[in-house]
Amino acid sequence: MQVVQAFLSLSTAFGLSTSAGLNAYIPLLTIALVDRLSDGLVDLQGPWVWLSSWWTIGVLAVLLTVEILVDKVPAADTVNDIIQTVVRPAAGAILFAASTHAIGLHPVLAAICGVILAGGVHTVKAGGRPVLTATTAGTANPIISTIEDVIAAVGSFIAVLYPYLVLVFILLLILLILLLMVWRRRRREAATRGSTERS
Repeated sequence: MQVVQAFLSLSTAFGLSTSAGLNAYIPLLTIALVDRLSDGLVDLQGPWVWLSSWWTIGVLAVLLTVEILVDKVPAADTVNDIIQTVVRPAAGAILFAASTHAIGLHPVLAAICGVILAGGVHTVKAGGRPVLTATTAGTANPIISTIEDVIAAVGSFIAVLYPYLVLVFILLLILLILLLMVWRRRRREAATRGSTERS
């Protein structure tokens, strides 16, 4: 039973931390609301109890609203991604540590895992956005941003409600990242070919 609980806690931690790489506030708000409103589905303990206070939930709701709006605007989204370079990995660290606190995973190790997961996803997201803005004149930014928000929300809910499915979510996220990388490479090659043909 303890092994199963440890697996579920780790799955939840992985799902929430990777979601934080796309949008820091969606998984934080999800875990805070579920802990606050559900009966034992999430049980934030020890130093993480503050996450589900109504003050924290209110602040997270405001920050999420700002993030959703700013991330849809070309140029502003790039500035936001620079700011989020600190916020998203920090959120990943908090989420991983809070989710694995009950199984006794060392908080420093948990925080490092959260930083790596959220930071890795954020790096790919932030690196791809300027290319997307340049190649589509910013028209695709709101669409891609909305897709990222939906993925973060679905990933967060799956991590909390159906942690067994987190593995599927992580595989889909890896596939999305690979597709973005291939898309970026093809755009670069097409741009290079175009400039070579002109010269």
